[in-house]
Amino acid sequence: MAWHGVTDAQWEAIRVHLLRRKRSPKGGCPRADDCKCFEGLLWILWTGAPWSALPRQYGAKSTVHRRLAEWTADETLLNLWQAFLARLSERSQVRWNECFIDGTFITAKKGATWSGKPSAARERSSWYWPMARVL
Repeated sequence: MAWHGVTDAQWEAIRVHLLRRKRSPKGGCPRADDCKCFEGLLWILWTGAPWSALPRQYGAKSTVHRRLAEWTADETLLNLWQAFLARLSERSQVRWNECFIDGTFITAKKGATWSGKPSAARERSSWYWPMARVL
């Protein structure tokens, strides 16, 4: 199944949940388009590709990654996810009695010592840990 991006109607539903950011008083470049950054994030999740493979049409990989960090830190993605789950629930499009969990993005380690929460010194700092909380 090919990736087609976010439609205008979908973006309008998403946009209302994003916080408006003001430009820095220090100046600098204009803020990158939120829609393109969001589509870039979805493209990464859809394809499973590394950040270095992100097509330029979504903006710089560092910009999209920074936007992911920003939206994760201020819980924008969590709020968006909860809002859309509530919307689906209102339409009876979610069966709450079923749950499917996929852990294929986490490396399987041998031994019980790896099954617990890692200590702060060993905790992974990659982008997928915040996303695991959201998704």
